[in-house]
Amino acid sequence: MAEPQDLPNTGPDAAAAQARQFISFRVGDDEFAIDIMAVREIKGWTETTVLPNQQDYMLGVLNLRGTIVPIFDLRCRFGLGLTTATRSHVVIIVAIGGRLLGLLVDAVSDILTVNAADIRPVPDVDQPIDNAFLAGIIPVGDSMVVLLSLENLFANHGPANAAIAA
Repeated sequence: MAEPQDLPNTGPDAAAAQARQFISFRVGDDEFAIDIMAVREIKGWTETTVLPNQQDYMLGVLNLRGTIVPIFDLRCRFGLGLTTATRSHVVIIVAIGGRLLGLLVDAVSDILTVNAADIRPVPDVDQPIDNAFLAGIIPVGDSMVVLLSLENLFANHGPANAAIAA
């Protein structure tokens, strides 16, 4: 007879260990998601202070309770043109590698709880596009949510790169 510690972990704790949570949000007509553990705050749009010689998708910086946070326009980062930010837009403050960044999005949609096995890989396409920042696809009902890798999306915006540009 097998001892309890010898049995595979198939109870509710195993399902909970496999579940991951994501914040989903809209950019244009598309739905994206990021790991909820990276999210520090969600706030309404406020004007930023523009810094010279930045990429188009880096809108500027804002002062968040004494911390200067760069704000990135995801629509522009995805090659879809600049966002004309309004009061209805949202900034998601995320922590990536010990740094805080803000992501300008159209709206936050939902919190998704997903079994890790349900995250589908990004299909290979025959077009020269940069999809290194795509971490997977989450089927949700009849639609799909694209899972982003924040580390890859902002790999060129780390402290080491800022020192080189200075």
